[in-house]
Amino acid sequence: MSFDFPTEIVEEGKVSVAVPKLEAYVKEGWEYAPSKAPVFYNPVMELNRDLAVLALQAYQKSVDREVSVCEPLAGCGVRGIRFAVEVKGVRKVVLNDLNAEAAKLTRFNVERNKLMGCVSVANEDANLLLSRYAAPRKRFDFIDIDPFGSPVPYLDSAIRALRNGGMLAATATDLAPLCGVNPEACIRKYGGRPLRTEYCHELAVRLLAGCLAATAARHDIGIDVRFSHSVNHYIRLYASTHYGAKRGDESLRKMGFILHCFKCLHRENLKGVFSPLKQECPECGSKLDFAGPLWLGKLFDESFCASMEEEVEKRGLRQKRRIKRLLSLVKDEGEAPTTYYVIDKICEKLKLPIPPASEVLNELRKSGFEATLTHFHGRGVRTNASAEKFKEAVEKLTVKP
Repeated sequence: MSFDFPTEIVEEGKVSVAVPKLEAYVKEGWEYAPSKAPVFYNPVMELNRDLAVLALQAYQKSVDREVSVCEPLAGCGVRGIRFAVEVKGVRKVVLNDLNAEAAKLTRFNVERNKLMGCVSVANEDANLLLSRYAAPRKRFDFIDIDPFGSPVPYLDSAIRALRNGGMLAATATDLAPLCGVNPEACIRKYGGRPLRTEYCHELAVRLLAGCLAATAARHDIGIDVRFSHSVNHYIRLYASTHYGAKRGDESLRKMGFILHCFKCLHRENLKGVFSPLKQECPECGSKLDFAGPLWLGKLFDESFCASMEEEVEKRGLRQKRRIKRLLSLVKDEGEAPTTYYVIDKICEKLKLPIPPASEVLNELRKSGFEATLTHFHGRGVRTNASAEKFKEAVEKLTVKP
């Protein structure tokens, strides 16, 4: 099969696929080649795809049956083809892309990997395709939405195309709105207000989860977030869905606001979508700002993450060490408090030298507080200590008697 653009063969996981030759589309060093190529392919997202393979296998093991999978924005098809080859118990994979060249390249890659029996390729609008599978007994077990930008335009149709107990994976690369650089866009797309804080990437995940919970609740469906992560330029969320108005109500009860004081760095949760917001910081009396409504429930399920960890050991992934480190941190965060303090930010406020994170953890634990690192930030610490107690711990380590 010939294409009207230059291609090359790459190997990823256990598959070999044809992709656009990205170097042919870059004239200046600052140009983003994947968006210029006729078919979207981003080699930097290999880690994202590795984790998706692990998450799908963990999900398949948890339901203990064959599963059907859909990737409505497939690009060159590498993710869905990896699902079919690398995940045990996958019965059917439907790949789709509105771009005719992408569908053509995906078909070539399906044939190249000898998957014609279990992988089908469509060339239509993603929401239209998902709507075709919204009827009972046609729905998917697992839907992976990996767009260039926001997944919000596809959430409604994806929720309807998931069976009871199914899992939705969604990527968001529009971090400027989600992290508070463009708050109007975030409110418009995700239905929640962001904040430009040191823990804005966690807020981004919670805003996406809150948007998904609200979308699902409109269909009398509840969600449980099983795994999430923030890497480089994107955030990623995996949530299982559960039919029933009561389950939808339970999800909405996990919504609320995070209140933040930019003067002393105090923060607190406030449950309820319609809760009256506090105006005054209880620690320093300054005016409190807020983010939300957003998801205040868990962002990680420890047993699900442990299942993913087991799968890592069985596979020869290129970024195995990085994945193990990420999953280890995430698993420890499962029961930790919402938000985290960044040691550097605290020291900047106090005009103090920056101590090692390990010493801060030990000092907080000696004082009787929970304390753990977070994958969201290399210098971030999750703890139930107040901002003042955190500052005291840092001062003990840095101020000479």
